[in-house]
Amino acid sequence: MVIKCTSFGLNGIDGYAVEVEAAMQSGLPAFDLVGLPDTAVKESRDRVKTAMKNCGLAMPAAHFIVNLAPADIKKEGPVYDLPILVNIMVLSGYIRANVSNLAFLGEVSLGGNVRGVNGVLPMTIKAHECGIKKIYVPEQNAAEAAVVDGIEVYAISNIVQLCGVLNGDISCEPVKREVQNKQKNKIAAPDFSQVKGQYEAKRAMEIAAAGGHNILLIGPPGSGKSMLAKRLPSILPDMTFDEMIETTKIHSISGNLRGEGLITARPFRSPHHSVTPVGLGGGGTGTIRPGEVSLAHNGVLFLDELPEFRRGVLEVLRQPIEDGRITISRSGQNCTFPCTITVVAAMNPCPCGYYGDPNHSCTCSDNAISRYLSRVSGPLLDRFDIHVEVPAVKFDELRSTETSECSADIQKRVNEARAVQQERYKGTQTTCNAKIDAGQFEKYCIIDKDAEQTLKNSFESLKMTARAYDRVLKVARTIADLEKSEVIRTDHVLEAVQYRSLDRKYWNR
Repeated sequence: MVIKCTSFGLNGIDGYAVEVEAAMQSGLPAFDLVGLPDTAVKESRDRVKTAMKNCGLAMPAAHFIVNLAPADIKKEGPVYDLPILVNIMVLSGYIRANVSNLAFLGEVSLGGNVRGVNGVLPMTIKAHECGIKKIYVPEQNAAEAAVVDGIEVYAISNIVQLCGVLNGDISCEPVKREVQNKQKNKIAAPDFSQVKGQYEAKRAMEIAAAGGHNILLIGPPGSGKSMLAKRLPSILPDMTFDEMIETTKIHSISGNLRGEGLITARPFRSPHHSVTPVGLGGGGTGTIRPGEVSLAHNGVLFLDELPEFRRGVLEVLRQPIEDGRITISRSGQNCTFPCTITVVAAMNPCPCGYYGDPNHSCTCSDNAISRYLSRVSGPLLDRFDIHVEVPAVKFDELRSTETSECSADIQKRVNEARAVQQERYKGTQTTCNAKIDAGQFEKYCIIDKDAEQTLKNSFESLKMTARAYDRVLKVARTIADLEKSEVIRTDHVLEAVQYRSLDRKYWNR
């Protein structure tokens, strides 16, 4: 007799079905596991046998064979412990229920407890797509699995409880879906009302949020660059349900949920400048895992002290910033992770940090400044739509009792601008102004004659690249949207050009 149940594996951010088959034959006691298992899966045999023994469930003296199908895909991780154990318990007579239409996920401890595993949300989504009505998961993963509609999720703490639930001896209700309170998440986030002064920088951050633009902050130490960056998520548009699901899937795969359910606040990731290319882009030995660029999906990736990052690490960002996804290829495996992000980078204008600061003397030589700035390549620099100078804050501004505008008020304008963009790009792959492709400029970036002449003069005088020209036009489109103008005017172009002039100021000394 062959017993079957269903489990799931991971490929990128998507799950795939694995049929777990088990048979018991007469002969010398043995436990064979086939179906291209890795070391962690092979060790399931010892975990399952020991867990059953410690729970008073003796295995018959027989030859057990367990197969994980399809057999040509490598199975990784301890997620198959629970389905393997369920099949063995059915064959041993401890479970009387028909498990062929059920799914199981989870690691089993030697004492019989069921431990949490990574990637339960994408696996549960795949289970629903496969038509499975009931899935049994560890208690630690129940909240994320319950996010999926149309499938009953049961939280399991140990194998004795599971046996009782399947046999009908223990009552167990499906886990109810609980969506976290958005407002609670917003209250916990830093607010722009806490930022003193820096009115031009705050205006630039608003434009970046409204159009989905990447932004580079340049200024001396202590001017508030990090403070501004950390508050950007508080003014980004509200997350849609699809964005919440996709973001949660990535963090589920990485094991970052810690028992939480749906992620409703936009992520903020700030890797240290010692991060490796694999840490930033993703990869690793064995299972390919998402890097920081994907963990920031639908949120903000903050790169503080940009020139301190190794050049090879920064070059990892170039294509993902453009495409909104990153593909990682390894021998026999190819995974694509989404990474639609707003990149915020901060840097000093020179090694000592005080070039151009009226209050401090710069001690750096021209050669030292050139070497410092050359760590950021021109192609990467061009991928930042906005460059803004963040000067040192004056004492009077720090001591001012004037109430600064709060994030909620700024976000309201950002949401209005994004609503205009959603209507404008309906039916296309474009989601915001920063994602406009070359074939859409003529249709969506309508510019009057005076503004066009201003743009031409700026292009020639600043010696812009074609990419920089595109960035200026996209930013001008966002500024016009914030002012509810369908046509891009001269003042919109002038402000957008202002956000491209800083790289010429520093890089063309």
